[in-house]
Amino acid sequence: EVQLVESGGGLVQPGGSLRLSCAASGFSVSNYAMAWLRQAPGKGLESVSIISSGGVPTFYADSVKGRFTISRDNAKNTVYLQMNSLKTEDTAMYYCAQGQSRGQGTQVTVSS
Repeated sequence: EVQLVESGGGLVQPGGSLRLSCAASGFSVSNYAMAWLRQAPGKGLESVSIISSGGVPTFYADSVKGRFTISRDNAKNTVYLQMNSLKTEDTAMYYCAQGQSRGQGTQVTVSS
């Protein structure tokens, strides 16, 4: 059974940083492309970043380029999203996804 568990969200001031983690079970992250998605209040689901099965970042949303970095640790079967220079518009529920599977999400709130 595929399980994805996100963690690392929280409240941070504009300009701050957070690192989100996605612990996977039921499969190896090294064999699949993995994605981070987010949904802001009142808005639709947005793709934030994708890392290929080969471990190469293949997509960043324009709004996060240069600020967010996706990575993974095969030994820990975990995918990360390092978020720097956070802005109020980054406030959203962040989800980890593999194929049609998605975790429960972790809330990121950027506010002064």
